[in-house]
Amino acid sequence: MSADQMVQMLQEFLYLGLLLVAPAVLTSLLIGLLIAIFQTITSIQEQTLTFAPRIVAVAVVIALTLTWSLNLLIDFTQRVFMQMSHIQI
Repeated sequence: MSADQMVQMLQEFLYLGLLLVAPAVLTSLLIGLLIAIFQTITSIQEQTLTFAPRIVAVAVVIALTLTWSLNLLIDFTQRVFMQMSHIQI
């Protein structure tokens, strides 16, 4: 395996990592922003109010995107093993 192939595989790995965490992170950001706006409008400054909705929303998003994430991981893993089978020592 050449250095170019290794760099390409590393780039794919990093891109896949970003792609897998994006739905959960974006959901958490959006829910946090909405709760912050709500707290500002209503003057409610309860610290625990921000955590429960975020946890529930992120859990729902992870459950909804689980099959998509697993398919991406399986495809990447198969490509890595195919690349490994072509390595000549």
